[in-house]
Amino acid sequence: MQEAPPAAKTTTRGGWIVVGVAALMVLIATGMSRSFGLFLTPISESLDTGREVFSLAIAVQSIIYGLPLAGMLADRIGARWVIFWSGLILALGLLVTSVVTSVPGLFVGVALLAGIAFSGTGFVVALGAVGRAVPAHRRTAAFGIIAAAGSVGILAMAPLSQSLIGAFGWQVALQQLAVVVAVAALTALLLPAEGKADIDSDAALPMMKALRRARASRSYLLLVSGFFVCGFHVSFIGTHLPAFLEDGGLDSWVAPAALGLIGLFNIGGSLIFGSLGDRMRKRSLLAFLYSTRAVLMVVFLLVPLTALSALVFSAAIGVVWLATVPLTSGIVAVIFGTRYLSTLFGIVFLGHQVGAFLGVWLGGRVFDTTGSYDSVWLIAIGLGIASALIHLPIKEGPLAPEVEPAVN
Repeated sequence: MQEAPPAAKTTTRGGWIVVGVAALMVLIATGMSRSFGLFLTPISESLDTGREVFSLAIAVQSIIYGLPLAGMLADRIGARWVIFWSGLILALGLLVTSVVTSVPGLFVGVALLAGIAFSGTGFVVALGAVGRAVPAHRRTAAFGIIAAAGSVGILAMAPLSQSLIGAFGWQVALQQLAVVVAVAALTALLLPAEGKADIDSDAALPMMKALRRARASRSYLLLVSGFFVCGFHVSFIGTHLPAFLEDGGLDSWVAPAALGLIGLFNIGGSLIFGSLGDRMRKRSLLAFLYSTRAVLMVVFLLVPLTALSALVFSAAIGVVWLATVPLTSGIVAVIFGTRYLSTLFGIVFLGHQVGAFLGVWLGGRVFDTTGSYDSVWLIAIGLGIASALIHLPIKEGPLAPEVEPAVN
């Protein structure tokens, strides 16, 4: 049986360094991934393809992003080098995309390289590192800080990307963003070399046993199913909302402003719900978040599309945008401990990314076929209601210890 590595002691200062570096990389990764929608129209026009091609590249990126391999690696060797090299790969992916002249090149830059990079710089590796660096009674609130950083990323990167596209064109914009990413990756070198601080030794299990017990846990499987819906929502809206607003005849400034508002208002939403998750039932909060999303989308489709309605919707959906992340990862940590949090949350996140694949690709496919996003909006509403119901039976609490068979 594999033994868990000894827990390292993390000082208060060291814990804040882990939180700070993790927050910065999530800011960059989430902001960049959610800003790709702004490149949909110019890149599609440059390559003379329909929206489905770029949408499929983002969808494949989402699946690669969701593979738990980076999380497993971080649980083995620590987050430091995983985040550092992933940041450099992201910069390379942006550079490759900036010079593409064909569809295969687009898939190498946007789908393959960016997908690999996001898996190592996004929530999975960051939350695992933070979960082991903070005490249990503050863990969900700390996760809320990381989710809020993702929102700051959307707020910062969307207007930055739009301004660079407008000033220099999409190719130079991607090259300049690559420089920003490469510089940010250097901060990962500030992380502890091992990155295995404050592991819950009592709750820790050998990896294969943890995976086996997760597969048998009904609550864990429900989390995977519910997070699928989150991925569908945020990827469909994040990628296709700019084009949806432009198709509605709104001014070009509305789309980046809408994405920025999503990020702005989810800063508060992530912090609030992350803090509430340390004091209330996380499953109930998750059910509230998903049902609220469904209601907001219904209202958005029913009212006339104007700049005001688009901005109000974006602000409202922003409050519940990434607030699911600290609650979902918090439940995983409660059930299984933090030893293999990156691995186990990584598998849940894979469900999220399968939903993201369908949300992004289906949006492009349906639009190219029908000239409208209406049916995808309706699917998103139905999934929101289903996810709210899925979370209610989840049991929050450590797994009961396995009873070893008696030896006669």
